[in-house]
Amino acid sequence: MELIILGCGSSLGSPWISNYWGNCDKKNKFNRRTRCSAFIKKGNLSILIDSSPDIKEQFIKNKINNLDCVLYTHEHSDQTSGIFELRPFFWKNKKKINIYADSRTLKALKKKYDFCFYGGQGYIPIMKPNLIKKKHKIIKGKNNVIFDTFKVEHGKITSTAYIFNKTAYLSDCSNIKTSDFNKLKNLNYLIIDCLKFKRHPGHLNLETSLKISYYLKPKKTILTNLHTELDYNFLKKNLPKNILPAYDGMRLKI
Repeated sequence: MELIILGCGSSLGSPWISNYWGNCDKKNKFNRRTRCSAFIKKGNLSILIDSSPDIKEQFIKNKINNLDCVLYTHEHSDQTSGIFELRPFFWKNKKKINIYADSRTLKALKKKYDFCFYGGQGYIPIMKPNLIKKKHKIIKGKNNVIFDTFKVEHGKITSTAYIFNKTAYLSDCSNIKTSDFNKLKNLNYLIIDCLKFKRHPGHLNLETSLKISYYLKPKKTILTNLHTELDYNFLKKNLPKNILPAYDGMRLKI
């Protein structure tokens, strides 16, 4: 099984549309970050986590040419607005794309992207909404991936965290309940939100992400959702060897 970090940038990516790079060295290719999405590949099974606004570029850059389903963490635009780009996979596979999310996120997606689910205005429905379960199994032929899910705080809303094959993906998170920490023990990879140096109401900052990593002791921690405040080389030089900044196109054998 392989996981690709398609995008690891915060909501505006890096650089911003105004060509603002913040603290990031624009000469370093690892500082060019698109919005957060991840891709899981196991045999002929292809699973996407979130459809960022940059999803077309991300798929082409990583030579991804198929998709079976999408898991959503939450409904914010930087995680969902690329949904319309997924139409070619409906045409290719000749069946609706399964979408998995919690009830709030599904409601928001069906309202905002109604044409994807209900058709109309010359469109036919291309997606099938499914409520994500606490333990969820995605199957295609002989291949399957089992996901354990739970809620984390993301500012004023919640986001769905996904655990699969000793890997946890928490791209948008401001707090984890103490009662849920046991679910994150004995991980090979902890992929976790790390927005800025300073605290933020909707995201973890560097200090808190490191504290969580030290407590959970995964084999490796990958910091994602990185703002322009956080330069790749600065993080790489100043973090322990088992804690790494993500970069677009990062591939993990899981």
